[in-house]
Amino acid sequence: MQAAPVRATAIPSLTTALRAVESLLMSSGQRTARRNAWTSVLEDRRRAKDRVEAQRVLDQSLVTRP
Repeated sequence: MQAAPVRATAIPSLTTALRAVESLLMSSGQRTARRNAWTSVLEDRRRAKDRVEAQRVLDQSLVTRP
């Protein structure tokens, strides 16, 4: 009895599959705009987090002053 052949190709990840569908549905300009928008959202979140941290440090320094 022979063993079944081993599959050599990897199953694509969900991200890879979604990008493939995205490339079929949208033009490259729309994809670029959407990715740029998402990058901006992530950068805004990072800046907001930095502002909260800076405010916390300032508030602590005012409380601990003699």
